[in-house]
Amino acid sequence: MEILGLSLTLLVLFVSFGFMVGVLFGFFGMGGSFLITPTLLLLDYPASVAIGSGLAFYFGTSVIAVLKHYDVGQVDYKLGAILFVVLSIGIELGSRLVFGLEALGVANLVTGVAYVVLLGGIGALFLRRAANLEDEDDTGDEDVDDDDIPAIGQKIQSYTVPPMISLTSGGRASLWTISGAGGSVGLISGLIGVGGGFIRMPAIYYLIGTPLTAAVGTSLFAGLFSGAFGTFTYGMSGSVDLTVVSLLLVGSALGARIGSAATTIVEEDDVIVYFGMMMVLASLGIGLSELANWLGTSALDLVSVLLLVGSSFAVALMILYQVVKTAGGDDAGAQPAADGDD
Repeated sequence: MEILGLSLTLLVLFVSFGFMVGVLFGFFGMGGSFLITPTLLLLDYPASVAIGSGLAFYFGTSVIAVLKHYDVGQVDYKLGAILFVVLSIGIELGSRLVFGLEALGVANLVTGVAYVVLLGGIGALFLRRAANLEDEDDTGDEDVDDDDIPAIGQKIQSYTVPPMISLTSGGRASLWTISGAGGSVGLISGLIGVGGGFIRMPAIYYLIGTPLTAAVGTSLFAGLFSGAFGTFTYGMSGSVDLTVVSLLLVGSALGARIGSAATTIVEEDDVIVYFGMMMVLASLGIGLSELANWLGTSALDLVSVLLLVGSSFAVALMILYQVVKTAGGDDAGAQPAADGDD
């Protein structure tokens, strides 16, 4: 039985996977295309279609997030507009590189290896950050305030290479720094088919030097337009599967709301640990998939899918568990109060 050209199993998979990614997106503030693209690759979609569909999904999920940050004034529009331009150039170069690699027959291999290195490295950084936070708690040190600019960002801002751009959040940054950071992130986005939020936001925070809240909002604002540009670039070549993207967005619409609500419930240390674990396991899953292709065996493919999708589902379920647990505790606490009032 097929619906919209897909088997019932795939249809349910995409909707439920979209819901899970939506929970993670609402919770971590990242579009989830870094999970969508490798999953489609594991399902034997061509690299260009997996990348184009991942970017299209990221664009759809970003719209809601940008509106949320717009309401609370956490967007630097000037910086976001500049980043959009350089991100678009980087994405265009990255997409051309992908099509060139496809012509050589190595696009899937290069994309997979890039994912292994990128996700594994970032996951390790998050876990290291979690360990540092635990050490700070043990020694009684206070966490860095969200309005602070990291030391490396302050150092980079001290090099006044004109032209300099004034930031809405305070301070100034060189146009060359902004262009270098944004162009590099755009190139990676176009190459491996991610919206780049998990790279772009740290780049704005550490390299350009903005407060964390402004970095998140501005990152999403710039990513909204770069995601649209990337979707258009791949869509013009017929490399966006609208059926798959639509099913993913249906599931993510509800999941994103639940994930956003969970941010007020789960502790910061747990957030970092969850994300770091998910990234490392996803990296391991993709690595096993590449190893399976090299060895010519399908035995490891199942394990790689379980690691990639299973780890994401596990983290999403932990977040949902915290939401349900807290909601249940609130209901239990409310009942005695009501009886007492009577």
